[in-house]
Formats: sequence, structure tokens, C-alpha cells
Amino acid sequence: MKISDFSVRNPQFTVLIFLLLGALGLSAWRDMPRTEDPYFPISAFQVIVIYPGADPYQIEREISEPIEDALNRLDDVKDILSTSADSVGVVFIEFDGDVDVDKKFDDLNRELGAVRGDLPPGITRLEVKRINPGYTNIVQMALVSDTVSWHTLGDLADELQDRLERLPGVRESEVWALPQRELRVEADFKRMASLNVRLGQLLNAVSGRNTNIPGGPVEYGSRRFNVQTSGNYETPDEVSDTVLAGDGSRLVRVRDVADVRWDYGPDEHTARFDGRRAVYVTANQKEGQNIFVTRAAIDKVLQDFQHTLPAEVKLELGFDQSRNVEHRLNRLGADFAVAIVLVMVTLLPLGLRAAGIVMVSIPLSLATGLAALYFAGYSLNQLSIAGFVVALGLLVDDSIVVVENISRYLRMGYKREEAAMLATRQISLAVLGCTATLLFAFLPLMALPGNAGNFIRSLPLSVIFTVLASLFVALTIIPFLASRVLPLHEEAEGNIVLRTLMGLIHRIYSPWLRRALARPKTTVAIATVLVVGSFMLVPAIGFSVFPKANTPQFMVEINLPNGASLAKTDGVMRQVEALLTRQPEIDHVMANLGHGNPKIYYNLFPREFDSSYAELFVQLKRYHNRETTALFDRLRHEFDRIPGAEVRLIEFENGPPMDAPIAIRVIGDDLPQLRHLAADVEKLIAGTPGTRDIGNPLRRSRVDMDLGIDTTKAGLLGIAPLELNQAVRAAFAGLEAGEFREEDGDTYPIVVRGPLQGRPSIEAMQGLHVGTATGMQVPLAQLTRPQLIDAPNAIYRYHRQRSVLLTAHPQKGYNTEKLTHEIIDQLDAYKWPEGYRYMVAGEVKARGESFAGFGTAILVTVFGIMAILVLEFGSFKSTLIVATVVPLGVMGGLLMLFITGYNLSFTAMVGFIALTGIEIKNSILLVDFTNQLREEGIPLDEAIAKAGEIRFLPILLTSITAIGGLSPLAFQQSALYSPMAWVLIGGLISSTMVGRLVTPVMYKLLPPELRKRRVEVGSL
Repeated sequence: MKISDFSVRNPQFTVLIFLLLGALGLSAWRDMPRTEDPYFPISAFQVIVIYPGADPYQIEREISEPIEDALNRLDDVKDILSTSADSVGVVFIEFDGDVDVDKKFDDLNRELGAVRGDLPPGITRLEVKRINPGYTNIVQMALVSDTVSWHTLGDLADELQDRLERLPGVRESEVWALPQRELRVEADFKRMASLNVRLGQLLNAVSGRNTNIPGGPVEYGSRRFNVQTSGNYETPDEVSDTVLAGDGSRLVRVRDVADVRWDYGPDEHTARFDGRRAVYVTANQKEGQNIFVTRAAIDKVLQDFQHTLPAEVKLELGFDQSRNVEHRLNRLGADFAVAIVLVMVTLLPLGLRAAGIVMVSIPLSLATGLAALYFAGYSLNQLSIAGFVVALGLLVDDSIVVVENISRYLRMGYKREEAAMLATRQISLAVLGCTATLLFAFLPLMALPGNAGNFIRSLPLSVIFTVLASLFVALTIIPFLASRVLPLHEEAEGNIVLRTLMGLIHRIYSPWLRRALARPKTTVAIATVLVVGSFMLVPAIGFSVFPKANTPQFMVEINLPNGASLAKTDGVMRQVEALLTRQPEIDHVMANLGHGNPKIYYNLFPREFDSSYAELFVQLKRYHNRETTALFDRLRHEFDRIPGAEVRLIEFENGPPMDAPIAIRVIGDDLPQLRHLAADVEKLIAGTPGTRDIGNPLRRSRVDMDLGIDTTKAGLLGIAPLELNQAVRAAFAGLEAGEFREEDGDTYPIVVRGPLQGRPSIEAMQGLHVGTATGMQVPLAQLTRPQLIDAPNAIYRYHRQRSVLLTAHPQKGYNTEKLTHEIIDQLDAYKWPEGYRYMVAGEVKARGESFAGFGTAILVTVFGIMAILVLEFGSFKSTLIVATVVPLGVMGGLLMLFITGYNLSFTAMVGFIALTGIEIKNSILLVDFTNQLREEGIPLDEAIAKAGEIRFLPILLTSITAIGGLSPLAFQQSALYSPMAWVLIGGLISSTMVGRLVTPVMYKLLPPELRKRRVEVGSL
């Protein structure tokens, strides 16, 4: 039994299916995770090593190179990059996109474990971090106070962190911008010299006493005991009482030469909320959770915690990702409501009952598609929403065609059930072929490799699931409803709206069609000229990978000359803060000195500790295209006027992580030569009109202080190199002498250091002595000749070679693709020294990686669509006739992009893919109906004209319906949705107006031979 016949003849069963689909959709809507961006695993990791006191050369030699060599032995390595800076080494490794991320994480840890013994013993931290977009914080709070102690703020932050981590939806909560608490042993170097206590004695005494080594078991009589040694420190007083030396008459203890107290380490990362001192607390969400449910739980915690705060501490919510998600969903809901009204209006020619039946397909198809996406494990995010947006313009097509054909049969005098079954049977094969070609059009998006493919996969899936659902609804629910609801006795010419439309078609379209058929070659020539002319617009339109995110947040990066102090960087950051707080569009500013802001956007990662760096996270009151763009332009102009620093405004962008739109990597071994080449490349980029915010990490070298230790003199005095190194490090970075464990299990470092007032300074060396072999104390100043030397701020490496990445952004109105190629032309003409080269990164590289293998997928798709058409029509000619409509739609899409000013972005390409499916769908209906008329014996020209006139109405209705559904999104001015909507609207207009003339003409020029179909229409 045919599926449409079955649904008509079994109304109770069909009603149950109807209710089931609705219930599944409602259940999925209730339970489906909601996130701002899709979760997708990235096969990349960061190895972060902290080695206090080491310079970039030492970090490179002792940390980065050994780790790079070890990781390079792993399979499937795509990229290895490293940054060696003061006290910090960061090695980034990325694997090919199709690897098992968990297995690679284990392999990476195994290799690091093998090389750990070869790394310096002074390392205080070695950590492997997954680069996981899912680990994005959904909230960022600030505990704000200018008066309470760090200890109080730290305790409050820890309490809030503990409360958040107890929530079932929270994966992790972190505390930021709180100095490291330490049990400080602050040595008095002059007092140590007077009592003849060497620094090594102090270190050995503290670390040796703080040891818990089990003494082992002993038997005494019939009992067995475990022997305990002195064990770890339990109180700070025990550290003070530790004996350093004694001469029989008195003991020298730690308290005699040092002050032992709880304190905080150097201010490496400090934060302010709207200009006031703050500590940040963040929380990120577990995978598969609903952000609104998690956010509600967090809100309850914050309300309860607020009541426990002292009066001088204020809790501020700086970032809430759920607001972005709520805004997108509310905006989408409003757009859907407007779209449905517009769709309803465009369906009036079918009559109110027919329009109501078609309208049923919208919620049913969306509900079924939503349920399928939920069961496939995907969330409701901006990409899956974009997929449903595309589907909105497609899902009523099948239902319109079915209902219009049933109405036509009713006007011919058939009874309702008979009309529903016969009319659906007549076009079921064509509808199935249409849907199959549409699904094939989206296969390339499913085949995208790597991070880009993982990122966008929910988009094509949401389209595919919804369109499949609409096909099922069109062949089952719609015939059933039509057989019960459509009026039995309609006027032969339909209602007044339909008669008016048919009259317009007869008076306007039919004469134009007959003129085109009379001059077929001229028609084809004109169409060809129009298509070729539209393709000439492509360079002016330009390319981009992923558009701006249009979120009400942005970042401001501040880079000072290499080696700038935190105090100097802070001075510039305060200027930027003052400028931002004066802007009425800005809600609040969260400033970070010496470190990046916590991760609050999936493709932005916080920069590690750097005294010459600051970053500000800015929350807008709202995002408005025109107003916000004007604000950004105004701020960029003001930032350019700040002297002595590079201040850059960063807008959030969609897509996988990317360095910058324009990026050139220069590779070579000699650092001075690399700096010289980088300066030349920077000049080339700056000299290219349309570039801005040019970044060159090697633009300025920094100045370091070389103590110039006289090793010969030290050797003659019998001073061990270890003693010298310990003395210098204690004066500046401090030396860790073990850990202090409190009763609650928290551990803190015991740090021996010189006097510290906020941050280390050169004065810390005053009074520092070192011991000789004879027991004398020699001032360190007598063994040093300090001098200033030129040194790099950081050393960058790419695939185990030194390199530098220069970045730039296009100015407003300039195209990234064109600018990059202009720069490449200049780089090709540059005379590169032997052993040095450049490579292109940025958007060009990202696009190449994102669309690698895309050509093969498109090839398979094209041949798949052709195979469907050949199978359906049994003729290559019919297939060619159907395919000729594709460039006509592309013509309209390109023209609309040119008019609206959008680039050929990724979402615009999605629009072209969807457009291809829609166009072929409409052409199939026209060609199939023409073949049917010819099979009935109607002459060729008459069959072409009649088919064009009869099928123009449903094609026009589907096109107008899609345009109506997409119009709210097109006028939304969204960088993500609008280009896609405008492509579809422009393509539908051109393919409907021009394609409905060209396709019949092509049919006349290439009339296919008719034959018995291998697949019977009535078999579905």
C-alpha cells in the first residue's frame, strides 16, 4: 500500500503519528542543551611550564626544545609551536582533526613523563591543558573591594568556588587575579651576614625539617609500633623555631635571620572591575547541560552567597553567556513568528483551508527535526539555529506542491479522498527526487574535515533532519488533512486571490514565455551574459571564512614595548579604562594586568603572564550594528593616539580559532636576522593600503640586566656556583623550600626570599652576601658588574625552528583576500636570505584547511545529484535542462551580496548550497510535468507552454514563501544569518523570474526522449 494512501485510509493511526511528532518535538525543546556555540573537540593541547627566574634563551634551550623533540615523535602531528618567555615556556601541539583526542592526551602525557627527568629541577609547574572550546566560562563574577586584605578576598573567592563546583551542571570553577598565597621566610641578608649564616644553610634547614619520612616498624615485647619522625611543619611558629646553627652557647634559629609569616607572592596578575580592585571567579559548564538550567542554579548560589559578604565587599556579575543565548533564541523566535505570518499571507492564493494545512507542516517538520538533532547528541546553538533558519525556507515546499496539486484535482471534480491519493501519487516521485537532490546539496558540509567541519556539523544536520521530516509530513499528514479539510466543491478557477494571480500569470508570464520560446538562442545568450556579468562581481564582493559574532562584548589588548614593567603597563591600562568608562554604550569594564582575561569565548584563549601585556573585557549595554560599529571606529581612533603602546580592539568572531585575518610567518634560525626580516615584512604590510593593527612581536627588543658575575674571582674565594645562583634567585624570584599543608588539606609553598614590596626590584640585592670556603661572608656586589643588555622578550618557534608571526587586520571596506594576495606578491619579490622563508597563515590558511577535501565532496555531490536526476528522468538531456537553472540562481545571490555589502562568507556559501537544492527542486517539478503532458500526447511547444503556466504558480508560491520566511533574518543585519538569507532571496528572485524562462527554452532546444519510467509514480 502506498504511504500517502495508507495515511488517508487510516486516519486514527495518522492522528497518532501527528501527535507523536509533536510530543517528540516538545520533549526535545524542553530537554535539549542550549549553548551559545556548538561543542566540538579540538585535537590540540598546551604544555605550560613555569621556571621562575629563567630568561627566554634558557627557557628555549632547557624547556621548549626538549619538549618539542619529545612531542614530535608522536604520530599525526599537524603543528608544533612554542613560546619561550621569562620564566614561562608554552608548547602548543595540534594533531590531525580525525584522531582520538583522549588517546592523544594519554600519548602526550606519556612522552612528557619520559622527558620530565631531563628538565631543570627548579620547575614549579608543568601542566597539560586541552584546547577545548567546551571549557568556556559561562559566567565571570568579580569580588570587588579596595580595602579588605587579599586574605579575606581569597577566602571569599575560595568559598564561592566551592559552592559553584558543588552544582551538578558546573564542570569547574576557578579563581583569577589572586596572588599566590605563600608561607614566606623573608630573609634579612645583613643579619644573616653578621651571624655568618649562609643562604644554603637556611634553605637546607627549612626543607630538611619539613620532611615526613616513616621510620619503619619496631617491635617492643609483644607489641609492634610504627616509628614516626619529626614530620612536616604544622604551624608557622615551627618554621621560625627551626635551628640553623649553634656554637654551644647559643642556637641560631630561623627567627633570628628571617621573618616568617603568611603573605602573597608578586602581583603577576591583577584585576579591576570598573576601576576597583577585584578578584575574578569563573564557572564553566559540563557538556550536554542546558545553560539556562545551570545559570538558574548559579543564580541561586550567588543570591545566597551575597548575604554572607562583608559590607566592604561587593559581588558583581561581569559576564553571563546565557544572556547571549537568550537573545539569540528570542530573536529567532520573533523572526519565526514574523516569517510564519508572511508565509501565511503568501499562501492565501491556495485558500484559507489549504494555507492552514500547509502551515501545519512548519511546526511538525521543525519539531521532528529538533527531536532528531537532540537524539543525535547536538545542542541548540547558533549554528543549529542557522540550520533551522535555512530549513524554514525549504520545509513548506513539498507541502505546497502536494496541496496545490490536490486542490487542482478537486477543481477537476474528484472526491476529496480520491483527489488526495491521486494527486499525491502523481507528484510523489518528483517530490522525492527534489528532496534527495536537496539533501545531496548539503553533503559537502557534512564532509568538511578538521575543526571547521566539527564546528559547523550541527548546521547541515539540522537542515537534513528538518527537510526529511517535511518530506514525511508532505506525503502522509498533508494528504490526510487535505482529504478531511479542503473544500469539496471549489470553483474551477479557485478563490479570488488565486484567480487574480493566475490572471497575472496569463497576462504577464505567458506572453514572455512565448516570446522566449520563439527566440530560444537569443534568450540563452542574454541569460549567459547576465550570469557571466554576475560572476565578474566576485572580486568586488570578496571572501571571508567566518563572520563577526555580533555579540555585546569585545576585548581590548594592550602591548607595551618588550620588557616594560607592570607599573608602566598599568599606567597605560588606566588610560584605556578611563576612556572606556566615558562611553555611554559601555556597561562595565573588567581589566587584567599582566595576564589575559579568563576564557569567555570559545575561540579566544587567555595569554599567560607577561608584564608588558594587559587585556580588558568590555560588556556593552546592547549590540546594535550601526551604533556599535561607530563606537568601535571611534575607540580605534582614540587608541591609536595613546603613545608608547599598541592598543587593539578585538571583536568576537565565529569559527575555529585563528591568529588574525592577515598573518605572515617568517621562519629562520638567527634571532637578529629574524628581527631584521620581520621589520621589513612589517613595512611591506604597513605600506599596503587597507591594513591596520599590524602586530610584530619582535618589533622592539627589551633591555635586561646582566649581573656580570666574576666567576674567576668567585672561584678563587671558593664560592660554589650553586651558592651564587641561590643568592640571586632568592633576591628576586624567591626559592621554594617545600610545602606547608594545612589541616583542611590545602597546600601552600614555603618561599625563602629577600624583602619584597609588591614586586621584585634591584634594591632586593642590597645586603646580600654569599659564603666562601673559609666561612667568610662576601657581599654579592663585590662579585658582580651589572650592565644592561639587549634581549628578546620571547622566542617563538614553529615546527622546531625559530619564527615570528606578523599579523594585521583589514580596514573597514577592504577585503582580506585581496589584501593578503597583495602582500604575498610583495613577499615573493623580496630577496630572502638563504635559510629563511615565509609562509601564509591567517584567514587564507584557515580557509584552505577548512575546505580541504571540500572539492572532492562537491564532486561526489554533483554526480550524486546527476545520478538522481538520471534515475528519475532516464535522460541526460532532462538532467542538463534541470541543471541549467543553477547558475541563474547563483547570479541573483551574487548580485544581492554586492548590493548589501556582505562578503562571500561561510554562511553565504551555505546559502548557495541551499539555493542549489531549491532551484533543482523547482526545475524538477517543471520538467517532470512537461514530460507527463508530452506522454499524454500534447505537442512539444504546447506542452512546454502549458507546463510553464500551470507549474509557475506552485513554484512562485514556494519562492515567495521562502522569501517571506527569510526576510526577517535578512533585515536583521546579522553577520552570521543575513548573508545566507540575502543569497537565498536574491537567488530565488532570479531563478524564479529568469529561470522560469530559460528552463522551458532549454527544454525546447534539447527535447528529451520519452520512455517508460523504471520507477512507477504510484509505488510510493
